[in-house]
Amino acid sequence: MTEKNEAPARAWKVVLDKIETDLIEGRLGPGDRLPSERDLVAQLGVGRSSVREALRVLEVMGLIRTGTGSGPGAGAIVISSPTGGMSALLRLQVAAQGFPIDDVVATRLFVEEWIVATLAANPAADLETARATVEAMDAAPLQPEEFLALDAQFHYALAAASENSVVAATMAGLRSSIEGYTSQIAARIVDWPAASARLRHEHHQILDAIDAGDAERARALIPQHISGYFAP
Repeated sequence: MTEKNEAPARAWKVVLDKIETDLIEGRLGPGDRLPSERDLVAQLGVGRSSVREALRVLEVMGLIRTGTGSGPGAGAIVISSPTGGMSALLRLQVAAQGFPIDDVVATRLFVEEWIVATLAANPAADLETARATVEAMDAAPLQPEEFLALDAQFHYALAAASENSVVAATMAGLRSSIEGYTSQIAARIVDWPAASARLRHEHHQILDAIDAGDAERARALIPQHISGYFAP
C-alpha cells in the first residue's frame, strides 16, 4: 500500500530530475523546447499525469512556459525568468508562517545594503529606471497603493542595476512576499502625505549617496529607510 501511495510522487520527480540534469549538462537552455509529453512518457516510463504534474511545478517555478495547440508557441519552452518562482515561493512561506516577516525584512536589509554599496562602487551602473521611478513618485500625490507599487519598482530597479540576476530575483521575491503586510502598514498611517514625503526624500538621499560613490553612506541609509517604515 505504501509503495502505491508513494509511486506518483516519485514519478513526477523523475521528470523533474531528468529536466534538471538536461539543463545542468547543457542539453537544454533558454528558448529550447522540452520533449513532448508523449516522448517524456516513453523515455522515462512514467504516466502522462506525472509528466503534466512536473510541468506544472516547473511553470510555477518560472522555469518554463507552456502553450497549447500545434503552432510555434505550443508545448513547454525553457525561459530565463526565475523571478516569478522566487516570488511565489516566498509568498507561500510567509503566508504559511514558515518565514517570519521579521526575518524577511532583516534579509531584505542585508540584500539592499549590498546592492547600494555595489552601485556606489560602480560609476557605470545604469540607474535610469530608478531615477524615472523616483520622478514619477514626485510628480503627483499618490494613493498608498500607487505609491507602494512605485516604491517596489524603485527598489527592484536598484537590484536590477547591480547586474546580479540572483540578487534581483531574490529582491523581487522578498518584496512580493510582504506586499500585503506593507499595505496594512500604509492603511494605519494617519498622516500619509507626510509619511510618503519622507520616504520620497529618503529615495533621493539613497540615489545621491550612490551618485557620490559613498558606499558607506548609502549602506547606512537603508536601515533608516526600511526599518523606519516597518517600525511600530
